[in-house]
Amino acid sequence: MNSFPVFAGLQQSNIYEVNLRQYSNEGSFHAFAKQLPRLKDMGVEILWFMPIHPIGVQKRKGTMGSYYSIQDHEAINPEFGSRQDFVELVEAIHAHGMKIILDWVANHTSWDHVWTLSNPEFFVKDADGNFTPPYDWDDVLQLDHSSVGEQEAMINAMKFWVTGFGIDGFRADLAHLTPLPFWIEARKQLTAINNELIWLAETEEIHYHDAFDISFTWAWMHKTEEVCKGHADVGALLQLLKTQQEQFPRNARRMYFTSNHDENSWNGTEYEKYGSYARALAVFSCCYESIPMIYNGQELPNLKRLQFFDKDVIAWNDQYGLHDFYKVLLALRKRNRAAGANENINTVFDEESARKGLLIFRRLFAEDEIIVVMNLAAHETRPSFPQDNHTGYKNIFTGDEVTLDEMNVALAPGDFLVLEKITNA
Repeated sequence: MNSFPVFAGLQQSNIYEVNLRQYSNEGSFHAFAKQLPRLKDMGVEILWFMPIHPIGVQKRKGTMGSYYSIQDHEAINPEFGSRQDFVELVEAIHAHGMKIILDWVANHTSWDHVWTLSNPEFFVKDADGNFTPPYDWDDVLQLDHSSVGEQEAMINAMKFWVTGFGIDGFRADLAHLTPLPFWIEARKQLTAINNELIWLAETEEIHYHDAFDISFTWAWMHKTEEVCKGHADVGALLQLLKTQQEQFPRNARRMYFTSNHDENSWNGTEYEKYGSYARALAVFSCCYESIPMIYNGQELPNLKRLQFFDKDVIAWNDQYGLHDFYKVLLALRKRNRAAGANENINTVFDEESARKGLLIFRRLFAEDEIIVVMNLAAHETRPSFPQDNHTGYKNIFTGDEVTLDEMNVALAPGDFLVLEKITNA
């Protein structure tokens, strides 16, 4: 596990992913900035922007190409605005007390990246000396990670955004495709500039926590989909969580989520994947040992798949039906230490209830405590609580105050409870 300094507020924080192209008709920095007050009110703290770089033209997919086919790591996609526009956006984000991290693609570039002309030795070539793509990703070129010059140029490009624009960190695209020593060196050099940068890795390879603060939870996402579709039971979820608790270091923070740009576009919305259980799983993401992530539009909720290579704007309707749902959950994380990602929190699962299709867990940190109940069964179920427990709790969504020995509630499939212990503080 890495010994790098970590942003002090990370364990109680959250992430909101921004797909700028699809966020508005304008798809610009200026248009997005208008949403900052709303997102601040919802409780959003860290804004993760998909790549903001120019997109390659050669071998481009669709009409607009992939965000992840980058033409220049030190330039801004003119579709989004100018450099000054981005400076103003970063300033506005910081003025709202929020942070911004950029998606960083270190494994590959577009076919017409500036380095293909200035430094062709940065790229892997086939037996005939031609550039070559990774896997079957034919719109991008594979970088040569054995090239010291390429590594230095990539780290210098990362410094460009930290020193020139004051961004607050990076989300590393497919981090495990780039060797870990590169990331460790990148973090070492960038920490010397700003020791509170946020480092998020798209990987589940445990040793990448030697360089990163946060990793993805793909295994959880796939297992929950199996449960929601009746192909696995809650016991399988508990086993996965226990296994990961044993495998990952206690201070390795994980990012739980129910949707992101890849899942939404290629595998379906959270409602396609999870049906009536989608909100319960969002509750889990915010209340477990997690840095939760919300994908733009989930606060509506967004019920459509967004095109990946073409313009396809989120169908905003000014209703934001789940704004308050997320606001309540994110506020809980801020005020209650038991709802964060602190390694000293004790998380206890109710294994007996899992047999009935209920996922129930209690989280405790000093005097703080929460209890989360989720019905992941296909039928109505009544959770059981200790009948001698007279401790007072508040339902965070209704405000009702109860004691566990008074609890007698039937939960429909997908229903949930979040109970916060009432303290004298």
